Amino acid sequence: MARKVGSIGAETADKVRLAALSLFARYGYAAVSMRQIGREIGLQAGAIYNHFPTKQHLLRGLMVEHMERLLNAWDAERDDSLPPREALVAFVRFHIRYHVKCGDEVFISYMELRNLEEENFSEIEELRRRYEQSLGRILEAGAREKVFTVSDPRVATMAVIAMLTGVTSWYRPDGRLSLEKIEELYVGMISGAVGMKEN
Repeated sequence: MARKVGSIGAETADKVRLAALSLFARYGYAAVSMRQIGREIGLQAGAIYNHFPTKQHLLRGLMVEHMERLLNAWDAERDDSLPPREALVAFVRFHIRYHVKCGDEVFISYMELRNLEEENFSEIEELRRRYEQSLGRILEAGAREKVFTVSDPRVATMAVIAMLTGVTSWYRPDGRLSLEKIEELYVGMISGAVGMKEN
């Protein structure tokens, strides 16, 4: 059976997104042209404009998709009934496990924020805040219950997320440490960083 025109269009848009993701991560958003993206997948630049009016639309779409997938994955996994210690461990493990699977998306989401137009920047920042607030609530609860010695949960949230996200810059599946071991090490380091008290 022949594919519908709509399915072909969606397939082309997906190819454009994947090519843009790879090229933006490799060369940087500013250095990549729509013509270059088209060449990567055998399309004329004009054909890309049928799906994405501008390169900015492409960048914004990649970032929104990444953040929405991240939020949906965390919403599906998180357990709000957990006490702060266990909730922090669950967040650390989830963040590492999720982010090492999408290194290009993570790189672009952090390094190319500066290239977003103001309206798009605000949209991405709001999505980032929603994710950060999940960790912030865990740290605030732990501070209230005096199981974490965190004087400023907001700053601690930013520090922990930066530390966790940094894994994507050096993790290799064939490296000397398994992902499970890396998670274990980070749980220990972050527990120490927030002053987690023993039961």
